[in-house]
Amino acid sequence: MRIGVIGTGQFARSFIALWQLHPDVEAVYVCDVIPERAREHQERYDLAGVFATAEDMISSDEVDSVAVMTQRWSHGPLVLQALEAGKNVYSAVPMAISVEEIKSIVEKVDQTGLIYMMGETSYYNPAVIWAREKVAAGDFGRVFYAEGDYVHDMDNGFYAAYRYSGGDDWKRTASYPPMLYPTHAIGGVLGALPTHAVSVSCIGIRDDRGDGVFDANVSQWGNDFSNMSALFELADGAAMRTNEFRRVGYWNGHESRFRFYGTDQVMEQSGHGATLSIKTEGADYAKGETVDISDLFYTRTKQMPTEDFGDVDPALLQSFASGNAKVQDRSRLPKEFEGAHNGHEGSHHFLADDFVRAVTTKTHPPVSAWRAARFTLPGVVAYESAKQGAARLDIPDFGDGPPNPNW
Repeated sequence: MRIGVIGTGQFARSFIALWQLHPDVEAVYVCDVIPERAREHQERYDLAGVFATAEDMISSDEVDSVAVMTQRWSHGPLVLQALEAGKNVYSAVPMAISVEEIKSIVEKVDQTGLIYMMGETSYYNPAVIWAREKVAAGDFGRVFYAEGDYVHDMDNGFYAAYRYSGGDDWKRTASYPPMLYPTHAIGGVLGALPTHAVSVSCIGIRDDRGDGVFDANVSQWGNDFSNMSALFELADGAAMRTNEFRRVGYWNGHESRFRFYGTDQVMEQSGHGATLSIKTEGADYAKGETVDISDLFYTRTKQMPTEDFGDVDPALLQSFASGNAKVQDRSRLPKEFEGAHNGHEGSHHFLADDFVRAVTTKTHPPVSAWRAARFTLPGVVAYESAKQGAARLDIPDFGDGPPNPNW
């Protein structure tokens, strides 16, 4: 396959490097609204070429697949444009920011048979991989409640990241509504449970920092919510709560963390570890046990070379540097990925490989258009709920889509 990457920001370079290494990728092309960034990536990674614009890339016969790595609110239109042009598409999160865009993407994938994959890191998060296996085996009993958090304080590198991508007008977009970036929290829960969200009530907490970020008069979206909490009803009768926090006194540890409450077992993850509580039969609950399982989820980190990530705020480097956890099976990854940069709890290698596998085998990936919709739509509707004073709103659903590939 031949991939064209739209957007060469700090996040994109990890995947550009991995696709350039992949044995089933013949060529990688790039483009960016800042041309010198695209040319720098071409030279650094010895890429096949540079396109002047996204439109030129999408219309070109030189690429059969496109990776959309632009700013988070711009994905939907570019994805649809690429699908219309007959390209397979990888999209950074979120899938899109409106119900209409998400519905159109699912319908277009269904009509054309093209591959769409959303690059949700949490699906490959060690805690989620572990929980998915335990849920499938029935170890939890009935999972009646689950939680997913994406905890990322603005002071923890986000100011620098928005300045990098937003230019002089960066405060307009640094106010991006937290629930329109929901997939790291929702995707971890629904990536483990065989169900989906059907309704939501969400509370938005208005910002009071007074620095022009999350200021409704400055925001492109008129948004002044910096922290948001949502409670979802799930299709199987269970409940899910997710948190999207941008002003929080939590400096390090996992940005995404998850908790699953079952009738037989409970797994609780914090920013610094995880425990498994097991209930035994009978009235004597002293027979139960609580086990520290943090070691299963630990991804050993390493410092990124400054020539690749020297422009990344040091507070953000934990997202760009990681190895793999014990529960992540690397045996099906290309040997060329050994020693290559990884990130986001060891997910980058799996994300890059799954898109290549999907395109080259014409098999919809685990986070296909249908599952991406289920990871994204709940947040879109939750944001509307918060704007309506936590009104309980129904969440549309576009179906299961194809079964997971047996990779």
